[in-house]
Amino acid sequence: MTSFLRILPLEKDDIAAVTVWAQQEGFAPGLGDVAIYRHTDRQGIWVGWLGNERIGCITGVRYNAAYGFIGLYLVCPPWRGRGYGLQLWRHALEHLGDLPCVGVEAAPDRSDGYATWGFQPASATVRWQVISDGESPCRLDTGGAWQLLEGAAIPQHAVQRFDAQREPSPRPHFLAQWLNHPAGSVLALVDSQGRCHGFGRIRPCLLQQGEGWRIGPLMAETPEAAQRLLHGLLCRHAGVVLVDAPAANPKANPVLEQLGFRQISQTLRMYRGTAPTVSLQDVYGLACLELG
Repeated sequence: MTSFLRILPLEKDDIAAVTVWAQQEGFAPGLGDVAIYRHTDRQGIWVGWLGNERIGCITGVRYNAAYGFIGLYLVCPPWRGRGYGLQLWRHALEHLGDLPCVGVEAAPDRSDGYATWGFQPASATVRWQVISDGESPCRLDTGGAWQLLEGAAIPQHAVQRFDAQREPSPRPHFLAQWLNHPAGSVLALVDSQGRCHGFGRIRPCLLQQGEGWRIGPLMAETPEAAQRLLHGLLCRHAGVVLVDAPAANPKANPVLEQLGFRQISQTLRMYRGTAPTVSLQDVYGLACLELG
């Protein structure tokens, strides 16, 4: 028999605990990620409480009137198998119940369970890893048709426009927080007219054992542009580096393999309702799996 579970919006005091849970589950959360999740939809991230103890969490983020995403779904090991996860799941699904499309990133052994709730497979997402020595020469502003710009030199409006053309829903608020967060580095390829042709971010993350780096988002018009961005992001960051690349972009594999990445795990993107029609051909790395 289950005890009464209170499901409450995530507060600032909950962020540290949820981050540790995500680290222990192997989600490899980036530093500051959970705070950004909270800012994306303050009504769409919850913590489950038994008395005064936190025991689980879930997100159900509404991006707009047509699209939402469920993620960061976990229950602490001592409390599993008692129905608390199902209560969290129903809570998030009810929050998004009026939307034409809801997405989820499913572990391989969970896809059948999600299918019973009406979710259908769309495409795989592959996690890639490389051990970077962080010692390759870094060259920014090297001339040519496109320049590789960093940080404050990047025209934010151009990046927003580039991203909006390649996402199921424009996400200016989320992207602004993601790219302006002080943890990590952001690079963009920009032409002489100020137009963006690709951008990416690398940020420190928490591995199950120690720390590393995650790259995402990583978006580029061509494989050559993606490779140039990856080289720029890797060259000053030594250690374990992860990228979550959609298998729906077949150009991602050769780019990542050429730089020494190897596949270490895989999940399955699933949707309930009408799946987004935006192409993933220019997406080489997802910002995070927890928010889609």
